[in-house]
Amino acid sequence: MTAARRALVGVALGALAVFGAAAGEVSADVQQLVHWVQQSRDNHGLPFAIVDKRDASIHVYAADGRAIGATPVLLGLARGDHSVPGIGDMKVADIPPADRTTPAGRFDSEPGRNLDGEDIVWLDYDAALAIHRLRPSPARERRAQRLTSGEADEHRISYGCVVVPVAFYERVMAPVLGRGRGVVYVLPETRPVAEMFPVDAG
Repeated sequence: MTAARRALVGVALGALAVFGAAAGEVSADVQQLVHWVQQSRDNHGLPFAIVDKRDASIHVYAADGRAIGATPVLLGLARGDHSVPGIGDMKVADIPPADRTTPAGRFDSEPGRNLDGEDIVWLDYDAALAIHRLRPSPARERRAQRLTSGEADEHRISYGCVVVPVAFYERVMAPVLGRGRGVVYVLPETRPVAEMFPVDAG
């Protein structure tokens, strides 16, 4: 298990992890993307987050690139960087396992509510893709336990959404991305990051 995984797992279900200058706590891909965002100002003065699917984690930043917090996340059951057309119109239970991906890309996020009235952070409303709190689930899915696992593969269980611990949502997501627009970058897992984001620019 990497140092980054140990640091994140330690706070998976509890207090927020605040990242400072220790570069070893963040993957090289995330570091490169943060640098590119700061240099290119691709976030347009908005707070932003980076989802590292390979490490099953999310890293949240202020508009100026200051690291605010990070935590392990749950991701789509299936590996893949695309979203199946029309998936947002399907009933959750009808989505085949192979189609339960967390798509990669740049998303203009905005706060909103789902059909149950729960406040969430929308990434793609039409695809029903969002960041939300860990919810009660069947015991066999072991979602809470998966969040604390040091193995990234154990974090593959959702229908595609990015699921964060309740405490992290309340302390980080809600005040940073839950009050206004932001940008969320989801790193690819089936191809190099540089094929999707110009991380070598600037």
